[in-house]
Amino acid sequence: MASERGTLHATDDGRVAIRFVRLFAHPPEKVWRALTDPAQLAAWFPAIVDLSTPAGKELFFGVTERQRATYGMADDPERTPNGRMLRNEPPHLLEYEWMGEILSWELTGTADGCRLVFTNVLSDREVAGPAAAGWEAGLEVVSAQLDGVPVTWDPFVRAEELAREY
Repeated sequence: MASERGTLHATDDGRVAIRFVRLFAHPPEKVWRALTDPAQLAAWFPAIVDLSTPAGKELFFGVTERQRATYGMADDPERTPNGRMLRNEPPHLLEYEWMGEILSWELTGTADGCRLVFTNVLSDREVAGPAAAGWEAGLEVVSAQLDGVPVTWDPFVRAEELAREY
């Protein structure tokens, strides 16, 4: 499976940002659904969350069944918010904070479909490699979903393979 590496950049405030750029032969509206629809998110996103929330509202990122089974993780029974929607401008800009990280998804229509720029701003540079590997594996699933290709690989295993390369 081919991969498209994310790039690492320092931010002005001393943090680091992982950035991915993808071109899809699909309109922004279809890509937006792949990034926000709970059924599609379940195949690749590392949490359960309602991303239809308006800007300024708190978010709760829950633990997935895979995380429970594989890592023994558990949800906060109080469902204390652990994020906030910063911008939600369908189908072009989605930006939210999750446990101190900022995730930004920018979609721009092109003549052939859509350009996605995804940026994850992290406070801890040490987690940049594993985080980039996870996002790259997730974006591979998004691409397959958009193209109607069955996902025959395990995104968790794929992220572990990619982590060695980062």
